[in-house]
Amino acid sequence: MSLTISNDSTSGLTTSPPNAADVQPVRLTPLDERVLACSFAHYPWDDWERHALDASVPKELAGLGRAVMREAYQHGWEGWLQSVCGWSDDGAALLALALRSPKAARRQWDVLMRTDGLRGDYPARSTNWTWGLLRADAQRLAARLYKRAVVQQLSAFSATLHHERNHGPHPR
Repeated sequence: MSLTISNDSTSGLTTSPPNAADVQPVRLTPLDERVLACSFAHYPWDDWERHALDASVPKELAGLGRAVMREAYQHGWEGWLQSVCGWSDDGAALLALALRSPKAARRQWDVLMRTDGLRGDYPARSTNWTWGLLRADAQRLAARLYKRAVVQQLSAFSATLHHERNHGPHPR
């Protein structure tokens, strides 16, 4: 029996793109670059949890705060919500909330995890998560957190304008 090798170009295998220059490179955000530069167990959420434990946050609450910070990044929550979840201040506000009001932190973080960053929820008496649905507690939290994020952005913008008015534009 002889084996015949065909020069037929239709081997059935997936072909390469016609021109590699047509493939656009992935553009990383500064946040992506920061996370990708980390090593195992030393991601920002891991560091935050260790810091929270050192500050006497109960272990379960520190773990929940870690999960919120991690999910905000890994699930691509809205930028303003990532900011609320520790990405704009290295978790300082999360830690302050956990220390000041552990019960409020737990309620807030439980809602954020249940709703995958205020994206959907479980209808009452149902086990089916529904995209776009938010129960009343999640709606109240969304309104409060969004208002806080907008106020923080306006304050930062105002401070930038004040600085530029008094000292000239920031060198870039």
